[in-house]
Order: sequence, then structure tokens, then C-alpha cells
Amino acid sequence: MNGLSIHGLSVQYGKRAVLKSLDAGPLPRGQITALLGPNGSGKSTLLRALAGLTRAHAGQLTLDGAPLELSAASARSHSVVYLPQSLPAGVKLQVLESVLVACCATRGAFRAHGARTDDLTNARAVLERLGIDALASRSLDELSGGQRQLVGIAQALVREPQVLLLDEPLSALDLNYQFHVMRVLRDITRERGIVTVVVLHDINTAMRACHQAMLLHAGRIAGFGPSADVVTQASLAEVFGVTARIEPCSRGQHQVLIDGLSVQDGIASR
Repeated sequence: MNGLSIHGLSVQYGKRAVLKSLDAGPLPRGQITALLGPNGSGKSTLLRALAGLTRAHAGQLTLDGAPLELSAASARSHSVVYLPQSLPAGVKLQVLESVLVACCATRGAFRAHGARTDDLTNARAVLERLGIDALASRSLDELSGGQRQLVGIAQALVREPQVLLLDEPLSALDLNYQFHVMRVLRDITRERGIVTVVVLHDINTAMRACHQAMLLHAGRIAGFGPSADVVTQASLAEVFGVTARIEPCSRGQHQVLIDGLSVQDGIASR
């Protein structure tokens, strides 16, 4: 099956093991995989390792069965795009210019030749699809945190990656844009056959909008598969230390309702 597979991936910071021999996959093309887990479980480290930005001490990645070099971010920069939690501050560009730079960076042509007509068309189309075309002439340093986050998503999408890695892309967005962005990501992921991996803290968004989930706990995979199979009462209690119910709601979907803390590490439920 086509997609991204993880084989024995391990990452250490000094002597501390952060990711411990992870095996998962394939993460299919055309589907979104939610990366879930408590703070410090290794989610961002895994995303950076997949992008080649954090050195793996062991293991291998394969994309459609072919090895994806673990140590060279430049070698995979055209096929794998990573979006961190926030854009760097102090960038003196307008929104459309920043998206054009991202578009041209894929072929390394901006400095030498400037933007082509089709680059401009693609950049405007992505901004319009995300509902932020009205920001095109605004300077990045004038935008709110949520607007900057949307521009970052536009920069990632315009590069047309094979693998799209997004670290908490909804954290600064209001409810309307959270729903809208996840719908756009689902549509583009399906249309282009992308492998999309999204770090999320909202379990219900993962249940509603993501085809699969990978649950990390203390640097290990505690669950991987269809979201409804991974997010269970038992896994929520074990990994997050909460008592919860998973109730059916409209359109055949399910919702997680947190009742309190479970008895864990000396903390009594309440």
C-alpha cells in the first residue's frame, strides 16, 4: 500500500531516549493521520524526525516502499513539507509575497527568475481556498497569531508536497476556522494523494476530521489505526489519565466527554 512507513525509529537528546523504536504504517496517501499524546510524549520530535530536521539515531522511513533518507532534510525538502507551530517573526513580506516565495522555493527559482504567472495563480488560489485572500496585500508583521497560522498553512500547501507535516496548525484559530481548515486539508489531501500528519490536542477534532490516529505515550506508540479504534475509554485513561465517555452524536460521529481525572500518580479522580 502506498504511503509513509516508520521502521524502528529512535531519537535521543543526549542520553535521554525521546522516541523508542517506533514502528507504524503505512500512513496512507489521501488520508490525514492525527498525532495525539500528552505534553512531552514526543509528538513534535517525531514530526521533526519525519521532516529530517531532527537526527534519528536508528530506524528507517519509506515512502511508497522507497527509503526516505533520515539524515538529510535538503534531500527531501521537495517531497516533505513541515510547518512548525508558529512562523518566524520579523519577516518583512506581504502575505501574497510570502506564499510566492514558498511556491518558488520548491523549484529554487525565485531569486534568479522571480515568480511565474502560474506561481501567482497557484498562490492566489490557495489563499482563496483558505478564505484569506483578503489578506494578500497585508504585511505579515501586522497579522494576528491566527492569521499568521493560516498564512503558514497556505505556504505549506502551495508547495504541493507528497508528505505534509503540520505541528498544531489549529492552536491559534477560532472554531469557525478550525472546522474550515480541517475540511480544506481533508479535501486537498484526498485530491492530491498526500500523506498528511497533523499534531492535535483536541481529541474530538481528531475523531471528526482525521482518518487515522497515532497515539504516543512516553516516546512509544500506544495505538495506531482508525481514529475510533485508537481513541477509547481505556486509552484515554492510560495515556491522558482521564475518565471519559465516548458518545454517539449526529452524522454517525462520536464525541469524547471528559468526566474527570482517573486515579493515577497519586491524583484521585474528581
